[in-house]
Amino acid sequence: MTKRFSSPRLVVFARLTTFAQTAFGVAIALNLWVNPSLAGDPFRNREPHQIGDQTEAAFKAIFQQGNYPAAERYLQQALSKEPNEPLAYAMNASLAYGNKDWAKLDTYSQKTLETGQKLIPSDPLRGNLYTAVGYFLEGAVVLTREGTVNGVPQAFSRLRQVYEYLDKAEAISANDPELSLIKGYMDLLLAVNLPFASPDQAIGRLEQNAAPQYLVDRGIALAYRDLKRYPQALEYVNRAIKTTSDNPEIYYLKAQILKQLGQKEKSQQMIQEAIANFDKALTKKSQLPSDLVKQIERERSRTVSLNNPG
Repeated sequence: MTKRFSSPRLVVFARLTTFAQTAFGVAIALNLWVNPSLAGDPFRNREPHQIGDQTEAAFKAIFQQGNYPAAERYLQQALSKEPNEPLAYAMNASLAYGNKDWAKLDTYSQKTLETGQKLIPSDPLRGNLYTAVGYFLEGAVVLTREGTVNGVPQAFSRLRQVYEYLDKAEAISANDPELSLIKGYMDLLLAVNLPFASPDQAIGRLEQNAAPQYLVDRGIALAYRDLKRYPQALEYVNRAIKTTSDNPEIYYLKAQILKQLGQKEKSQQMIQEAIANFDKALTKKSQLPSDLVKQIERERSRTVSLNNPG
């Protein structure tokens, strides 16, 4: 990795704080280590790592089911039963960000960093990876508290440490699926936001090494959506739906893509399909954060107005 810490990178770092729940909020929680006596590791066919049952259940509740209340219950149990698992704290930090609970975001960011550092001697790959995640989360705390102007010096310091520890993890196993997934999301965000970056190269790296596949597909769909490459975005979101059909957030993403594609192609049929997917997402609104539900409802309303001009 090239060690350049330019202002464009810092701009993207600031943007990531607003993207945390949909993108990096996914990326930081993608360490689905499972007990090999119970199930296989979806990242690796060999040498699976372990995770506590409660943390694993929380992961599935969020990313397979889109069920945030269930995830919060599992994570509360994980805090007492699995106190040395950095993924549990990272997921709690992500939920705190989505709930705009800045005190909890601060607390869980520090705990992610602490547990990541403690893990380095026994598992250098994961320890360095989650130390990087912890510093990233701390930077998000700084930018949230101080703003993108006053918080820049401190955030810049955290950003240097993020890449320092990502480099250490990459030196251990550059093609590790978990590392590739988390770093792949970050690379895609850089590629989407910076004109000199190559999104196709970032997508290729994500597809080649990262796992599980449905989260690879979801991340690529998000990237193509933001790049306004809507047919490709639709292809990848449909792939994700095949394996996470119970997750209302996937239908929300598909609705967004269909709306944009419908506007671009002036297709009322696609606009109607977008509305149907917004509706499908809202059938499970009780399991989504309230702010997210309001956002889906607002976007649905605007899409309906496109379907009924005048």
